Amino acid sequence: MPATRGDLVFEDDFEASSLDRSAWSPHYLPHWSSRAASAATYRLNDSCLTLSIPPEQGLWCEGDHKPDLRVSGIQSGNYSGPVGSTIGQQPYREGLVVREAQQEFWGWTPNGGYVELRARADLSPRSMVSLWMVGLEDQPERCGEICVMEVFGDAIVPGDSTAVGMGLKTIRDPSVPQDFEAIRLPLDLRDFHTYAVQWASGEATFFVDGAPMRRCSGAPTYPLQLMLAVFDFPDGSANDHVPTFTVDSIRGWNIAEQLVA
Repeated sequence: MPATRGDLVFEDDFEASSLDRSAWSPHYLPHWSSRAASAATYRLNDSCLTLSIPPEQGLWCEGDHKPDLRVSGIQSGNYSGPVGSTIGQQPYREGLVVREAQQEFWGWTPNGGYVELRARADLSPRSMVSLWMVGLEDQPERCGEICVMEVFGDAIVPGDSTAVGMGLKTIRDPSVPQDFEAIRLPLDLRDFHTYAVQWASGEATFFVDGAPMRRCSGAPTYPLQLMLAVFDFPDGSANDHVPTFTVDSIRGWNIAEQLVA
């Protein structure tokens, strides 16, 4: 069972007519590309945020990132150095340099608590969705990851089950263990489900629809930004499916009481 929740410290039900730019940036790691080339395709309606990848959306970091990748995502922080520097979050290869200077951005960047996402998705076998939290890398070692949920379209058995990934990823922080697992659950990703993590004192416990799934020790003990995205990996085959990730809400609480064994 989760610890008793304390105060609600963050809430976005996406009821406004525009994205809350004090909390979110609708650009995926723009320093390695540009704001224009990393802009998300999204809409706000029916009190939901829907991220999508239409056929005309271009590749992210075209000609450099392998495999080819298209992405629509929002993130609650951004940190990178000047053009030509190697300072930036989540480099995907050695020697990567900043292509476009970005303003430092700190939206909601919690350091512990209970984070909850209510969402649904419609994927093809070549697409995926995820909510993950990473260090801003304002100090290079602050780069570990808590992955709240990650689903690949080819891990879905229609009408039967979905493999939901969750856990910790080292990235380049040796203090964070690689402790990640995809758990097959009898859920339809096209329906709304709740994915959550309780995170405090270096321990993270993961939940799906309120049920505890797994517990990991060694979680980051520094502020993390949220990253929420839908991805498509073009493989050269004809595919007119538009992957979507529809988010009803994201909420965060502090923890009033620690978990009792």
